[in-house]
Amino acid sequence: MLGGTGTAPALDLGGRALTYAELDRAVDHWIDRYPPGPRGYDASTLPVADALVCICAAARLAVPVAVEDPAARPHRTAWPAAAFLLVATSGSTGRPRPLARTAASWYDSFPVFTEITGVTPQDRVLLTGPLHATMHLFGALHALWCGACVTDDPDRATVAHAVPSILRELIPRAPRLQTAIVAGIAADPGALATARHLRVVEYYGSSEVSLVAAREVPAPLCVLPAVAARIRDGLLHVRSPYTVLGAPEWFCVGDIAELGDAGELRVHGRGEAVINVGGTTVVAEDVERVLGGIEGVAVAAVIGSPHAVFGETVTAAVQLDGTGLDEVRRQARGLLTKEAMPRRWVPVGEMPTTAAGKIARGRLKDLLI
Repeated sequence: MLGGTGTAPALDLGGRALTYAELDRAVDHWIDRYPPGPRGYDASTLPVADALVCICAAARLAVPVAVEDPAARPHRTAWPAAAFLLVATSGSTGRPRPLARTAASWYDSFPVFTEITGVTPQDRVLLTGPLHATMHLFGALHALWCGACVTDDPDRATVAHAVPSILRELIPRAPRLQTAIVAGIAADPGALATARHLRVVEYYGSSEVSLVAAREVPAPLCVLPAVAARIRDGLLHVRSPYTVLGAPEWFCVGDIAELGDAGELRVHGRGEAVINVGGTTVVAEDVERVLGGIEGVAVAAVIGSPHAVFGETVTAAVQLDGTGLDEVRRQARGLLTKEAMPRRWVPVGEMPTTAAGKIARGRLKDLLI
């Protein structure tokens, strides 16, 4: 599991620094001091450095380890015998659902992910969110597999895993950053413009199926070699060796998508994020990407609001940074169709998000409707 040895730095988290030799000893010490219970280990409430030591101990003993949001634990009564990681969905559209996956369902994807991202043992990989958000847990375990250093110090980071909104805020504080690995939601033009001096790698997946497709910007998103994809009723279905335990052979990810002949994948967003405006389909995430590219818009989120004539109209919540709402409206009129143009605009001080940085649409609807 650990790709580094000796005095190479492994962890630099919360003021605690461990080399790979020290991390190896810390794992042995954890096993001696904290024997696993009948349900394995629970790393959910531990500081990040201790959580990673605990997870490595679970891997060494081949026992399960829970890495869940302690504030929103999914209801879990049992798990498959082969389970290693007990995790959960992000909860972006509702309460998190329990998931269980084998070690191989992630580790088998690490070679191709390394090839895509270019992470090396010389890198310091920055985590920008909690481990119970699976994109950050995946990034941390991949870094340790590569022999890189996992850090929470932006000043020394060379690689960062981040959603686009976090990436925008991070770049001015990360002078040594060379590679941005973007996931969770598609990168909007504004985030890409902010990161134009970096190598930007974007990947698409979900908590249930892990990696599905990836690209180095500006190349198109392409399905990974080990993954099969098809479109049914407009929705993406995936067959993959990286899925969670108990998933069907063909898993419906729930996103509206298009698939090209050479495996190019264009993802439009969640099926439940589709807004029907007078018979015209408007995909919320498409509108969000456009609004997010307008200078002065820090974050934008879009939902459908009931309308007596059109069925639904578009409502936009915008978190502004240095511009007025009237100017945002003016620019949006030149970029969006009349159906996609928001009828209602709501300035927000802070956008409701999940732990992974995704827009929490369920909470947003509660605020706006």
